[in-house]
Amino acid sequence: MTLDKYLKPTTNSLVRFLLVGIVNTIIGLTFMFFLLNVVGSSYWTSTFAGNAIGACVSFLLNRTFTFKSNVSFYRGLPRFFALLFICYFSAYFCSEKLVELGSQFVLLSTSIKEGVSVLLGSTLYTIANYLGQKYFVFKNLKTA
Repeated sequence: MTLDKYLKPTTNSLVRFLLVGIVNTIIGLTFMFFLLNVVGSSYWTSTFAGNAIGACVSFLLNRTFTFKSNVSFYRGLPRFFALLFICYFSAYFCSEKLVELGSQFVLLSTSIKEGVSVLLGSTLYTIANYLGQKYFVFKNLKTA
């Protein structure tokens, strides 16, 4: 049985995208902690590999489950990884600058500013990543 059987066909792609995010986070973190604590890999090796595995799971599930896309791996993978890179840097850069701007009016500790920036950045990243995957990476090709 697939998850499709449990979700109504009308469930929108944003809900599916968020579910995929939960799944790929669990898989990526599990892999990270396995490498770190069982295999004895370094922090950087473990986190890089875990995030890479999570990204691959995300690509596969979003392509088939979230967006039901016919985009080829050859076309989709480079776009997907370029989008992740662009979304990451732009979202966290903007969130940091917005929090800096806002902190001119409200006195906040550095740790609070960083925490707010991370939460805002995560939100911006998720929104931009969803829109980019929907309209750029996994937009179905027109067939004749």
